[in-house]
Amino acid sequence: MTNLKVGGVPEHFNYPWYLTLKNKEYTNANINLRWENFPGGTGEMCKALRTGAVDIAIVLTEGIIKDISEGNPSKIVQVFVDSPLIWGVHVHKNSVFKSIEELEHGTIAISRFGSGSHLMAIVNAFNQGWNVENLKFKVVENLQGGIDALKNGAADYFMWEHFTTKPLVDNGTFRRIEDCLTPWPCFVIAVRNEILEQHPEAIAYILKVINKQTGSFKNIKNIDSTLAIRYEQKFTDIQKWLKITEWNSGKPITKDLITSIQKQLFRFNVIKEIKNSAAFIKNM
Repeated sequence: MTNLKVGGVPEHFNYPWYLTLKNKEYTNANINLRWENFPGGTGEMCKALRTGAVDIAIVLTEGIIKDISEGNPSKIVQVFVDSPLIWGVHVHKNSVFKSIEELEHGTIAISRFGSGSHLMAIVNAFNQGWNVENLKFKVVENLQGGIDALKNGAADYFMWEHFTTKPLVDNGTFRRIEDCLTPWPCFVIAVRNEILEQHPEAIAYILKVINKQTGSFKNIKNIDSTLAIRYEQKFTDIQKWLKITEWNSGKPITKDLITSIQKQLFRFNVIKEIKNSAAFIKNM
């Protein structure tokens, strides 16, 4: 039995993984695959890949490219979600801030440096024409930390995935100022190099199983109702999310895509240099 651990955020994007694990679809190839939730997001998972705490991670594209560029011994084996991620820019319900322009000098709550909430705050700043050197950050670890930081005034705004935070906007915890889209496919599957060398067949099988699941995911009977209940979302919000979300389902990842993203991250001062894109990927 090959024992492997996969990690991801506990959000609706990863429900296909839950289904394949629930149905024990990996045991057919003698693979014991276990799931671990990472509410802290991509920065937390990059650290887990580095330490060997997980073998496979479903991470934000910008976060893992930055971390591989900085020495993370892992490779991207596939894009997981082709569509961009919609990041809501949130303030506390009683915040004095009413527009995105007013947030230029505000303190930004981020889960950790190198996380999506950190990197997309930089992307948003560039979109607004702000000086990114002047951005101020407050590390809050996770979504709950962001809620607390806005409530107690430790931070002024917080960026997190639009639909995950929609219930918090609906109940008045947050007020959304604006949305900011990632200019690239949002989630990729990354695997530690050691695992790619030792268990390439197992990784290829895992990708085959999850790609089959995501390929038919939207056709599952009552999937919108199931997701709405499980993730405490409005039925209409889940239907909208399903309509705009596209999983990759197995198309090879290209060096051109990685190069294009590196160039953007370099322009945003997120990475210090553009490296050979072949070193970031491994098609199975």
